[in-house]
Amino acid sequence: MGLYLLDYGAGNVQSLANTLKKLGHEFQWISSPADFHKATSLIFPGVGAFGSAIDGLISRGLYEPLREYIASGKPYFGICIGMQVLFRSSLESPSSTGLGIIPSDIGVFTNVDKSVPHMGWNSVEFLDPAETAHEGLDPSASYYFVHSFRAAYEWERPEVAQWAHSTTQYGQEVFLATVRKGNVFACQFHPEKSGQAGLRVLDAWLRSSESERATSLPAPRVARHPKPKDGFTKRIIACMDVRSNDDGDLVVTKGDQYDVRERTGRDGVQAQGAVRNLGKPVALAARYYEEGADELCLMNITSFRHSPLLDQPMLAVVRAAAETVYVPLTIGGGIKDTVDPDGTPHSALEVAGAYFRAGADKVSIATEAVFAVEKMRSRPSADGLGEGDGMSAIETIARTYGRQAVVVSVDPRRVYVDPATYDGPYKDELVFGKPDGPEKERGKAWWYQCTVRGGREDRPLSVVQLVKGVEKLGAGEILLNSIDRDGTGLGYDLDLVALVRRSVQIPVVASSGAGRPEHFVEVFEKTGVEAALAAGIFHRREVGIDEVKQALAAAKINVRTA
Repeated sequence: MGLYLLDYGAGNVQSLANTLKKLGHEFQWISSPADFHKATSLIFPGVGAFGSAIDGLISRGLYEPLREYIASGKPYFGICIGMQVLFRSSLESPSSTGLGIIPSDIGVFTNVDKSVPHMGWNSVEFLDPAETAHEGLDPSASYYFVHSFRAAYEWERPEVAQWAHSTTQYGQEVFLATVRKGNVFACQFHPEKSGQAGLRVLDAWLRSSESERATSLPAPRVARHPKPKDGFTKRIIACMDVRSNDDGDLVVTKGDQYDVRERTGRDGVQAQGAVRNLGKPVALAARYYEEGADELCLMNITSFRHSPLLDQPMLAVVRAAAETVYVPLTIGGGIKDTVDPDGTPHSALEVAGAYFRAGADKVSIATEAVFAVEKMRSRPSADGLGEGDGMSAIETIARTYGRQAVVVSVDPRRVYVDPATYDGPYKDELVFGKPDGPEKERGKAWWYQCTVRGGREDRPLSVVQLVKGVEKLGAGEILLNSIDRDGTGLGYDLDLVALVRRSVQIPVVASSGAGRPEHFVEVFEKTGVEAALAAGIFHRREVGIDEVKQALAAAKINVRTA
């Protein structure tokens, strides 16, 4: 008897388990249909695509037992997909049938006025501010959302509106952030990834008595129209490049234009020294969480001698980091089809699944994304982008876990051409040096060429071709680096960032070149990207995350502070 967690076999449920342990709550996993009868409270931390969740429940014989459990009146807490399965259906997977407990359907966000997925921190608004039973929610706090599909707030329909507990606005769309009625409470955001604010939500529900959890009254039905501005915040991301040093230990390093070794030498002769060591990855991750980072990235830049699934030290780093941080964690490096030394094949989907089970929320794909787009461009299509074959890492992972789980890391560099004579295939993408810009750029023009293998190999593909291609394949976010600006401290390459931001309708993270808090303000004000990432300046404590957020707040840019 007691608290049980339901895992249908996909996504990062380990983070919720870590959170409950931190809060001091004991639990067991649902391992068979019979366990539903033992549970007196149930949490369903659904992560991934709607169809995968329904298929996972059915294949494990858990679909009907879950429906019967909820109908029994015992307390239920659904998270993300654990909320969406309560509805009849979802446009994400039209052929899959939801539980139908809430008589409505899950729709999709429009990307006309915003990027989709809705990925980042946003606020909630109660339907009944006077009520005291707010399940630990705080309208002044921000919570982490990551989804392309949403339940609209249908206040005109009483049978649906009676389930509404709080709403969130993204762009000009108002949707359900939480639902609550009787024994059911569920949220669209991830409390286990929403820092201290999210932990308070989980703790409040679990510390209430089971009878209180099972007898929630519906909120009043009130009209809620979009406000001029939503509560969506800009994200500040701390990135850690992780690799083995010469002694075989995993360390956080940072390159200057991708060179991670110290430069040594005498008499003007430069030589490669040791791998630059800026700290231990788990310790730095914990530090950045405490300092207010909105998200963390761990990028494994060590060449795999065997395969990612045999790289136990890196998987151990992910597990340990997930135990100490309660914000989203992106993992990159080796997310591709591999073969073990004994000939055992592993798909990119299998590799991603291992990282998700270890505690990652998203995986980042780099070189394999370039090759996938080159391959798709060989298959003609009406839109000129080409067609995927359904087998790339991007497609298979997005199909199972949802596009929000797939980040594509892009490593472009400038290619200078004569602006007066160039008539090549990238003429529509040319960026021209400004008369009042840096002297070395005046009178010049350039396009951005994609690279692979950490910038060591150029490919016949432009950055625009790449980002448009991966968006079509199913990527949910672009992590945009710049080889030219990496480690310079000169600020982000605003021309590059603006070019990519205009080219896709998924979120974009600006990376490479930040040296001062003003650079973060500049990239948000001048390009409209959703997030900005930095590494070296945070590792070396040259700039604090708090300094960045103070500068953004002073510039009237919305950031998470609670």
